[in-house]
Amino acid sequence: MIELEDLPELRNPVMIAAFEGWNDAGEAATAAVDHLIDIWDAEPIAALDPEDYYDFQVNRPRVVLDEGRRRVSWRTTRVLLATTPGIDRDVILVQGIEPSFRWRAFTIELMEFAQQAGVSTVFTLGALMADVAHTRPIPVTATSDSDDVLHRYDLEPSKYEGPTGIVGVLADAATQAGLQSISCWAAVPHYAGHSPSPKATLGLISKLEELLDSPIPHGDLPESARAWERGINELAETDDEVAEYVQSLEEAQDTADLPEATGDAIAREFERYLRRRGQDGPSGPTGPG
Repeated sequence: MIELEDLPELRNPVMIAAFEGWNDAGEAATAAVDHLIDIWDAEPIAALDPEDYYDFQVNRPRVVLDEGRRRVSWRTTRVLLATTPGIDRDVILVQGIEPSFRWRAFTIELMEFAQQAGVSTVFTLGALMADVAHTRPIPVTATSDSDDVLHRYDLEPSKYEGPTGIVGVLADAATQAGLQSISCWAAVPHYAGHSPSPKATLGLISKLEELLDSPIPHGDLPESARAWERGINELAETDDEVAEYVQSLEEAQDTADLPEATGDAIAREFERYLRRRGQDGPSGPTGPG
């Protein structure tokens, strides 16, 4: 780890990480971390040595102009610190690229840094292509392998088995290190997953708001999401097969969402709301009348 700044004493910090590559359909996860870096004016505090983890023929260095002088910029994974207004804790943001090799050493470095900083919870962000409609809310799933975390945040355990990326490896490493670990995944329409998807990015930001129980400024994400949806609509209007396919996805999603309107589901959602707002005290909500 290359230390760029001395690490100050932090307030109950959490870590939020996303990586370019296999885990990042529609660039949704990395765009979410980029958004947090921008709105919170996060400052770089450390970086991983790219020589140890990257194939430079895959992730080539870039020549950049810096105050009128040319220099080589080596792409790597950076660690940034955000002192967040309106949130009573600091946030460590990991902005990275999935490594080419030595994944275990890579995750050990990040977890050692997290432990040194006093991080309690690691949030990993990912996005995958799925059979969902761009006209419907982007599904975002939050999972954990810890029973305590599942109960505290009212999450569902993941039942996925199969290949994983650095997001899955890092989430497991956080659990093995004794930290709370939560993975958030956005489902990006596979027919629109090869270009940036601000609607999926907005979905991840909204899920983080829920999990952190704190508002996060959305900036221009809502307008960008609407513009993205309009663009896909225009594409569908020019292709009958695409339009028919989107309609079938809409019908499937609408049908799948119907059980969420049951009384038990509404009661669970209201209980979750009460837990999130419990700190409001006696003047806060007390339940249905």
